[in-house]
Amino acid sequence: SVDPASGEPPFRQLMSQIVEATRRGVLTPGTRLPAVRTLAENVGISTATAAKVYRELEDGGVLEGRGRSGTFIAETDAAAAALARAAELFADRAAAAGAGVEDAVDAVRTAFAHRA
Repeated sequence: SVDPASGEPPFRQLMSQIVEATRRGVLTPGTRLPAVRTLAENVGISTATAAKVYRELEDGGVLEGRGRSGTFIAETDAAAAALARAAELFADRAAAAGAGVEDAVDAVRTAFAHRA
């Protein structure tokens, strides 16, 4: 589900929910997810947003697209794969901004401190 009152974009809400459900074992490896159009209709988002969620999670190793067969929870450790992908993206952006490792790590610690 997506909370329209949340300050977090629907794209991020849905991605987080899928990763969390996978991490908790609610969605297990091999579980088939709804088609993009079905997901979009059920959650109340555009098909473009739903497709982006699936694409990002596939890129991160959380989901596995099997062509016409559908989209499935990947057989790997989805949480670890998602974390690794997020770290890669952040490292790329931090380096592009001229930040070193220590500055980047400090930024992550600050971000986590503000979530508490």
